[in-house]
Amino acid sequence: MTFTLRRSRLAAAAFLALIALAAQGQTSPPAPLVDPARAAATPESAKSSAPAQPSAMTADLFYEVLLGELSARSDPGAAYGLVLDAARRSRDGKLFQRAVEIALQSRSGDSALEAARAWKDSLPESREARRVELQILIALNRIADTVEPLRAEIAATPQIERPFLFAVIARNYSRATDKKLAASVVEQALADELANPATAGAAWATVGRLRLAAGDTSGALDAAIKGQQLDPASEGPAMLALEIMDPSQPLAEPIVKRYLAGPKVLPEMRVGYARALVEGRRYAEASSELAALTAARPELPEPWLLLGSLQTQARQDKAAETSLNRFISLAPDIRDPEGRERGLTQAYLLMAQLAERRKDFTAADGWLARIDSTDDLVGAQARRAALLARQGKLPQARELVRSLPERTADEKKQKFLTEVQLLRDAKQYQAAFDMLAQASAAAPNDVDLIYDQAMVAEKLNRLDEMERLLRRVIELKPDNQNAYNALGYSLADRKVRLEEARTLIQKAVQLAPEDPFIADSLGWVEYRLGNTTEAMRILEDAYKRRPDPEIGAHLGEVLWAAGQRDRAVSIWKEASLADADNETLQETLKRLHVKL
Repeated sequence: MTFTLRRSRLAAAAFLALIALAAQGQTSPPAPLVDPARAAATPESAKSSAPAQPSAMTADLFYEVLLGELSARSDPGAAYGLVLDAARRSRDGKLFQRAVEIALQSRSGDSALEAARAWKDSLPESREARRVELQILIALNRIADTVEPLRAEIAATPQIERPFLFAVIARNYSRATDKKLAASVVEQALADELANPATAGAAWATVGRLRLAAGDTSGALDAAIKGQQLDPASEGPAMLALEIMDPSQPLAEPIVKRYLAGPKVLPEMRVGYARALVEGRRYAEASSELAALTAARPELPEPWLLLGSLQTQARQDKAAETSLNRFISLAPDIRDPEGRERGLTQAYLLMAQLAERRKDFTAADGWLARIDSTDDLVGAQARRAALLARQGKLPQARELVRSLPERTADEKKQKFLTEVQLLRDAKQYQAAFDMLAQASAAAPNDVDLIYDQAMVAEKLNRLDEMERLLRRVIELKPDNQNAYNALGYSLADRKVRLEEARTLIQKAVQLAPEDPFIADSLGWVEYRLGNTTEAMRILEDAYKRRPDPEIGAHLGEVLWAAGQRDRAVSIWKEASLADADNETLQETLKRLHVKL
């Protein structure tokens, strides 16, 4: 990092300190602008390095300031008047600053603003005076009055430092009460920068972030587009577009992709894009991005963890183990202690999952034992309980779960749902149903409890009860795609009310268009309706995105029915390698009399 760049970061930090109190109102003013402890800690060599300046402090002024300081606690109003008068007479910036501090300490925002403006009038070349005025205006929520001071501050900032300044502006103005006004004011102040190709990317990103904070997503997207058009290499518009990226905003992703295709790309942007793809359930694309990033920058820890997580989900167990071990070896390089601990916890859980799949329960328990984060204690112990249950030790597993602490309501609920899952995994469905029914009676509007109870009712073949419960979930939470999908799939699987089943699943697709499991349900209902070609197309795409054994079972059956039996067997063998015990796969093979 060059000296100039360090200076620019320091300048941005200084401005941040000046306007960090933007969210506070007049009744809760910021702390003093000068830190007495820091001032006292200044080395004598630093104090004496500057040449001595003639003092404007006469005996009268000295007495006035002394009297003001003595009155600061008992009569802050009088103290403020004395110090401000002395500042005006001496034109001393430190005295103006002290007057501002006294006003703020007495919670008088208007007086602080008066002192700041008097300071600026007396010393018009003082950037410090203008910055303090700007800080106080934001703190008083007088956003409309900040246009000119902000414009002047931008003009006084060297161009190389402006991107850092813009980031500070976006962060602080986003705290304003009237966020639309804040966005408009900043756009006015940045008018020249928005048209300057050297700063347009960062400037438009700043305007876009404030529009986004005001709820104007389309305006934020327009700002990202304009910023990238004027400055294609700027990361600001792409970062903004990444925040906006969503199926409902199709123009955002191309902005990100254009930036990623450029010659100089921040690794954080690739990781962020991969995360966005994962959130959109676009696992194959996310894996491709991460594979490219780990190849190009193998020294970065986070991409290995994300890649290992996706490989675990895709049941690419050997590759996942390699990626996770690489992350664990690089984790000490992560500077943020909390981030490092979170990452290692996730890696240990995934490694335990991989060991459990190959039925190496001792290794799985060893990985779980390495988790020492108190925040993840319940989750880790829950996995250890599941290991006990898989070894036929269900009573001990339930006792382990019940012995876990309940520090919060969420932990209490997590413990309960973990015990229910132990019963479900052990096929003790009636016991699980009874537990859920009792809990649901105490919390009749808890969607999670009702949904889980519906899934257990299906295992008990209480299909009318399952439908009643799922419709209750939809009533309480109309955007719950899982409820629509589960009900539609159940009808399709039983070959009843198939048109209604398709309508329900299409609703789930609208709510989660990238979910491969919902696509699997849609393909299955199309198959039940006799639309084999359409079913094959949908299931092929779903299996490509997520090679899950259940999707493979359905795709294989459709291929089998279409006469493509060799390919069907190939898909089933692949699914069996991933999870030979999958219930849907085993039921399909048994029903069709197929032996692999």
